[in-house]
Amino acid sequence: MKKTQTIFQSIQRVNNRRIWTVFFLGFSSGLPLALTAGTLQAWLTIDHISTVAIGAFGLVGLPYVYKFIWSPLMDRYIPPFLGRRRGWMLIAQLALVFSIAAMALIQPEIHPLVMFTLALLTAFCSASQDIALDAYRTDLLLPEERGLGAAMNVSGYRIAMLVSGALALVMATYIGWKNTYLIISMLMVVGILATWFGPEIGKVTDIPVSLRDAIVEPFREFMSRKSAVLILLFIILYKLGDAFTLSLSSTFLLRGLHFSLIDVATVNKFGALLATIVGAILGGLLMVRLKLFKSLLLFGVFQAISILTYMWLAIVGKSYALMVVAIVLENLCGGMGTAAFVALLMALCDSRYTATQFALLSALAAIGRVFVGPIAGMMVEHFGWAELYWWSFVFAIPGLVLLVCLQKRVNLDELGVVKQPTTKD
Repeated sequence: MKKTQTIFQSIQRVNNRRIWTVFFLGFSSGLPLALTAGTLQAWLTIDHISTVAIGAFGLVGLPYVYKFIWSPLMDRYIPPFLGRRRGWMLIAQLALVFSIAAMALIQPEIHPLVMFTLALLTAFCSASQDIALDAYRTDLLLPEERGLGAAMNVSGYRIAMLVSGALALVMATYIGWKNTYLIISMLMVVGILATWFGPEIGKVTDIPVSLRDAIVEPFREFMSRKSAVLILLFIILYKLGDAFTLSLSSTFLLRGLHFSLIDVATVNKFGALLATIVGAILGGLLMVRLKLFKSLLLFGVFQAISILTYMWLAIVGKSYALMVVAIVLENLCGGMGTAAFVALLMALCDSRYTATQFALLSALAAIGRVFVGPIAGMMVEHFGWAELYWWSFVFAIPGLVLLVCLQKRVNLDELGVVKQPTTKD
């Protein structure tokens, strides 16, 4: 009863315009991703584009990896409307409406190069929106709101990916690819309205006076901090065990345990999505009381322990009940960890260079997710699935140890409290 009252009080404290703005902007952020990835891949496959060409279309995702290259421009220059953050978001969102609609008007089997160019443009605009959105969310939210703000952003993002992914495939079956992409391009109005009516951020002093400062100073400022190298190492390690666990999850269920595609689609995709959203929101609410360090530590322990359910499943073999337990528990705990982790990234950013520093920190955090796949594959080949998940659990421990060491050097709960800009909400 007491815990229920605590969560209810947390909801009351953070149920405000800032939090809901972040939710709808999360939806806007997630909407374009599948349209240049899985959904576009399905369209190309249906239109009989060669496998080699479809593989080449994977390169349109490069702007998401290298967005930190042009992020200093968005710290340095201010659009003539809506300010430094909302102005850039609106520009990117309007560009996305037109680029997605333009994709709808192209027949990929006739003009594959034009489709590739438009998909690349859409990914570039989407990555640019993410730069400005991440910076806006970081500058907007109060310290006690960061956990739930991160959770609401993740929830909106995941819902949007479901709309532009699974729902888009259903829509295309009945109304065709052209109408599907046109309709989804119109859904960007959700983000446009959230940007237009979102709270203004208090004026930030010391905006970079030159492009050189916008490029150099974010690095120099961060590396001048106490224990900067340890912080960067922690960012790489905190979600490493989680990354190993999820890197081959579909292959494990399909090839390792011989579950059907329907089983995997229902539980490992839709079920995991719901568990992640619930976990992120629950983690965000608990963070209001626990603060940053305790949240990172507690949720990190939960993440590590949940990995062992995959090892248990690998040992037991095909079991529907255990598969549901493993997937739901791992994604629930992973969602909680994500809420705390994104809150940490926001707390680490200096408001003068939020766009650049967040883009760099998030790129660093993605190292594990990007590069563990080949290593995990070799581990399965040589040792087996159970051993992979045991080592995934082991890989989760160094981040927790480093977290405790960091707290002794740097009070994580005080990060970003003084420099947080105020809003006019």
